[in-house]
Amino acid sequence: MKIHLTSVFVDDQAKALHFYTEVLGFVKKHDVPVGESDRWLTVVSPDEPDGTELLLEPLGHPAARTYRDALVEDGIPLAQFAVDDVKAEYERLSALGVRFVQEPLDMGTVTTAVLDDTCGNLIQIATQPQ
Repeated sequence: MKIHLTSVFVDDQAKALHFYTEVLGFVKKHDVPVGESDRWLTVVSPDEPDGTELLLEPLGHPAARTYRDALVEDGIPLAQFAVDDVKAEYERLSALGVRFVQEPLDMGTVTTAVLDDTCGNLIQIATQPQ
């Protein structure tokens, strides 16, 4: 068993696609119209084009908004992405105007930082434990 797909709830799929591809560096995998205005829109790591897909899921269900907003209010990231060097990625993303709610924090075996994805979510970046 392996994880094939996970999702983040986004306010605006076009804005999310721009942020997740042009800023974070993912690449678009699927973009299929669903209904009148939504899309089955996924991105993947350029290093693993056949790896786990991230669905940029429209925030249509009221429970999804409540859940997502409660996480943000409590400062809890919805997802975590692995990077080789949190401090370098923090510098790169900060230079692109990304707002961080937690600067790089060395926690012994892992370093983390938390950013605002501009689409309603907090995302944590972290180095992989050695």
